[in-house]
Amino acid sequence: MRKHPFISGSYFHIYNRGVDKRSIFMDEKDAARFLLSMKLFSYKDPVGSLELALREQESFVDVRRLQIPKNKERLVSIVEYCLNPNHFHFILKQEIDGGISEFMKRLQGGYTRYFNDKNRRSGALLQGKFKSNYAEKENYFEMIFAYVMWNYKVHNISKNKLKLVRSSEEEYEKGNFFIINPKEGNKFLEWFGGYENFYRHGKEIIDIVRESRGKKSFKDRRDNLEEIDFHFNDD
Repeated sequence: MRKHPFISGSYFHIYNRGVDKRSIFMDEKDAARFLLSMKLFSYKDPVGSLELALREQESFVDVRRLQIPKNKERLVSIVEYCLNPNHFHFILKQEIDGGISEFMKRLQGGYTRYFNDKNRRSGALLQGKFKSNYAEKENYFEMIFAYVMWNYKVHNISKNKLKLVRSSEEEYEKGNFFIINPKEGNKFLEWFGGYENFYRHGKEIIDIVRESRGKKSFKDRRDNLEEIDFHFNDD
């Protein structure tokens, strides 16, 4: 049983990684497939063009251009995400009861089938059940919001694998929300006072996290955030 049950209308930090810390994205097509699945599976009734969209992914369908009817009911609103070569982070808002569990079941199961078929392998790809934290805890939300957005900067990802990273940073920077629920994206941009303020806040948080893990900081500033636990075992 999870420490914090998934409550509709609330926000949760969701994350998981490859079994034995293995890579879950081998090329850019894998990352694109995962993003497309995130968007399609976030709705209660899978979009009618799901199979067509996934087949078209063989020719790199652009998830930015994928149109979803406005009356489609969401299981979850995707608020933030970061895909790293061997793990991922989300902030999700549960929209209906059971929404997060159903979304993650579809996403993880569907992507594992795709990955195994593509690579002629079998067995688990991800490390068991996904992990979750209630994001609305005091002194936690602003920190985890930055931690998820710029999570790839927490890790020393090699240059040849940086091309596999996908982050909602692009959507927030441009104000063009195609995976993020626009209602949520615009709400949090306003909450942070615009992207530039959010970016400065994010750099501070990432420096603190890197230093707490014994990694070189991006700058010298230090803050006392001892009450925040950033050790999610996500490397």
